[in-house]
Amino acid sequence: MSGVYLDYNASGLVRPAVQAAMAEALAEGGNPNAVHAAGRRARARVETARARVAELVGADPTAVVFSSGGTESNAQAVASAIAAGCERLIVSATEHPCVAEAANVSGVPVEILPVDADGVVDLVWLAEALKRPGRALVAIHHANNESGVIQPIAEAAALVRGAGGWLHVDAIQTAGKIPVDMRTLDADTLTLSAHKLGGPQGVGALISKEGVPIIRTLHGAGQERGLRAGTENVPGIAGFGVAADCAARDLSEAMAHRAWRDAAEARVKAAGATIIGGAVERLPNTLFMAVEGWDSPQQLITLDLQGVMVSAGSACSSGKTKPSKTISAMGLDHLATGGVRVSGGWGTTRDDWARFAEAWVAAYETYRARTAARQKADA
Repeated sequence: MSGVYLDYNASGLVRPAVQAAMAEALAEGGNPNAVHAAGRRARARVETARARVAELVGADPTAVVFSSGGTESNAQAVASAIAAGCERLIVSATEHPCVAEAANVSGVPVEILPVDADGVVDLVWLAEALKRPGRALVAIHHANNESGVIQPIAEAAALVRGAGGWLHVDAIQTAGKIPVDMRTLDADTLTLSAHKLGGPQGVGALISKEGVPIIRTLHGAGQERGLRAGTENVPGIAGFGVAADCAARDLSEAMAHRAWRDAAEARVKAAGATIIGGAVERLPNTLFMAVEGWDSPQQLITLDLQGVMVSAGSACSSGKTKPSKTISAMGLDHLATGGVRVSGGWGTTRDDWARFAEAWVAAYETYRARTAARQKADA
């Protein structure tokens, strides 16, 4: 890809090994539910991938249900919790829209779990909320997709467990960037998405703790142990498995991106940017920053013209001028329309981060000079 791609939190570039695995699966074909040789080979690809995805997060392969992506798997988790008797939903204020919307249309009362000024969920509030009547599903993403702020999942799990609730963790942004272990997190359900790992778009997984009942939301034949109807996307799933294997292998390299991010962060901060969530633990690949008055789309276009590709935050709303939900939830409304998210991945280099910082600082200086000149002319 030409230019500097720093939008891995939206979608990672597909790894060469993934492309090769998918091409091989596409060339061979075969329905994984058929009993002939081609079907058995396709089934082997699916089950190999299932084991690799499970290993990435310390889960049992039988707990993995493949889907069309994180959105579907998050919706299935919410529906399963309600079917299991959850009478109310507690959703973090900075949760990804696909979880928030699944909760909002569920027909079950929804409470918003607030975050502090750093974007970390309020565990004191959660503890009090869990004392109220009714079994609760608590949905907290492992790390925010915009700011990269990592949430205290194990501590929240202890509270949920003590109240007899259900904890759902969207780990789509964290897997492959920091260690993710289903047992340590103590989540009832957890979701992943292939394209955040350097795999293909359109493939995800719901992973459940042993004994946690999962219901199907797509009806038909008995694929995925009867939990997700439809012929499996063998090439996509094979690519997902390879991406998970590569992500596990490269985890130490992913952690090393922090130094590159921090150097770029120091430059933009010195130039006047506010770092969102900068005071707490974040994903090592993520920088979320904002300035007042210079709207996100203007920044993105300016950077894109210089060959630097970043986003305004959630890929579901990139290019739109509506305020960042994450920034607003942190009480920083004056910055909510000026957020820029920069996120690296397996193909990112130190020079990519440096080029971004140089381009943004120069563009911001030009913007301020023009703004000052305009204000002087209007005076």
